[in-house]
Amino acid sequence: MKVLFYTPQSDTAAWLRDLSHALPDVDLREWQPGDDAPADVAVVWRPPREMLAGRNDLRAIFNLGAGVDAILALEREHPGTLPRGAQLVRLEDTGMAQQMAEYVTHAVLRYMRRFDEYDLLQKQQRWHVLDPHPRETFTVGVLGLGVLGSHVAQTLVSLGFPVRGFSRGARQVEGVETFAGDAEFDAFLDGVKVLVNLLPHTPETHGVLNKASLSKLARGAYLVNIARGAHLIEQDLLDALDEGQIAAATLDVFVHEPLPSQHPFWKHPRIAITPHISALTLREESVVQIAQKIGALKRGEAIGGIVDIARGY
Repeated sequence: MKVLFYTPQSDTAAWLRDLSHALPDVDLREWQPGDDAPADVAVVWRPPREMLAGRNDLRAIFNLGAGVDAILALEREHPGTLPRGAQLVRLEDTGMAQQMAEYVTHAVLRYMRRFDEYDLLQKQQRWHVLDPHPRETFTVGVLGLGVLGSHVAQTLVSLGFPVRGFSRGARQVEGVETFAGDAEFDAFLDGVKVLVNLLPHTPETHGVLNKASLSKLARGAYLVNIARGAHLIEQDLLDALDEGQIAAATLDVFVHEPLPSQHPFWKHPRIAITPHISALTLREESVVQIAQKIGALKRGEAIGGIVDIARGY
């Protein structure tokens, strides 16, 4: 089996080394411009169009991440980029769920205990005790109940928070009040105190965090976005913060990354920024999963993580 590898990041050599150790019986090579030699599988992160277009010999394309929106955007912009018959496969967890649960738990506890406000008081050199928000009414709404979202939701349940979850199709998650489909979206949002976004980015979810959706949350709600920057209408968040509808926001993802130095988010006192680190791709765990799935393909076995191209995840 011939495997192509590509990432624009600087750790290509480490990936190739680990994949070679995990897949000693495959012919593994790094893709370079002009390489049109036969290949059965591609392992990629943000590949250029010319790497994939016309490669109808590919059986599968493994994406080095859970989100495949960059590849699907390439296909929408240049139809025919994805080879006919090639399965698009995303990573399934590989340590990301635990990282995201830690990130969200930190943000939710920070807001519930009002540590964000204590940070402001410290800058003012003010000694002032604030009552924490009542846990029993500090409802957390998780947008997206896939593998990652479900784990985040159940982690919050274990801490005693009332948790709601929203997904496109009906799902059941123990301890979580679930809502599904457009007809139940407003009911899901109504009264939520912390909205956590873990949705996949698709044309249907683009801009879902907007004036209308933010206005349906509890007055003085909080926003945590760890999915994609394109989910958020940035000016609508700034307006909601100015109006007091949103009390504060924790943002890990942005429309433009790195976030431009002059962007108003940087200096906003009620916005906390992290540089897209809520869940880093862990190479060791990812290599194990990819190697197992490539082995299954060689044996003609079914694999998980196959993306429904029409749905976008």
